[in-house]
Amino acid sequence: MASGILVERKGDIATVALSNPGKLNALDRAMWEGLGATMRELSSDDTLRCVVLRGAGNDAFAAGADIAEFATERADLEQAARYGALIHDAMQAVARCTHPVIALIKGACVGGGLEIAAMCDLRICGESSRFGVPIKNLGLTMGYGELQGVLAVAGRAVVLEILLEGRVFGAQEAFAKRLVNRVVADAEVEREAYATAARIAAGAPLVARWHKQYIERLNPIPQVSHEEWQEGFACFGTEDYKIGVAAFLAKTKPQFKGS
Repeated sequence: MASGILVERKGDIATVALSNPGKLNALDRAMWEGLGATMRELSSDDTLRCVVLRGAGNDAFAAGADIAEFATERADLEQAARYGALIHDAMQAVARCTHPVIALIKGACVGGGLEIAAMCDLRICGESSRFGVPIKNLGLTMGYGELQGVLAVAGRAVVLEILLEGRVFGAQEAFAKRLVNRVVADAEVEREAYATAARIAAGAPLVARWHKQYIERLNPIPQVSHEEWQEGFACFGTEDYKIGVAAFLAKTKPQFKGS
């Protein structure tokens, strides 16, 4: 299976697949860049009516960022801020896509994968799907740009629970937390997602686009200052971040120092 951002189109429905074989579709720099570019290109295509965003294969939607490249791409605060801008760009490209976007979720949808799914308009998952953001074990924070979608979907109390506990939980709990719109049998996820896309595509396309625009207008994003934005990457300058990443790569339990 090829790596990267894979695009397939059938009529007025496009499928975008996140593909990183062997790594549960974890996104590396090239994939973040490709996701942003792909979603912007599809958004500008007025002949489309719906986009289905999924992970390649059956094991994962996405397991977040590829931690293997942290040592070279996110080694310090300065690098992390540049990388964070790249992630934010990709997230916004998903959220601001002109066309309705459906997240088709199979398997693991954790970390950055859950953040991407939250930027979609609808989320449909299989009953064995798993969710969570266990970044506390890496000494990482979820920055403002990444928090935006999850907070809008699930609300303050749920997001704090997810981040503070760092648990990975099942599909029914994700549904109860409003992280997904629908849970179906694993064998029915694709059928249900594409049936939903077909129902959307059968409607007046301008109306779908206007409804997205109106709802976005009624949910304004608070302005975050440059200083606050930069603070979102302060964790990359801590000793705990180094400890967390090293422990993850070594498959050991981190012993954080609070510094």
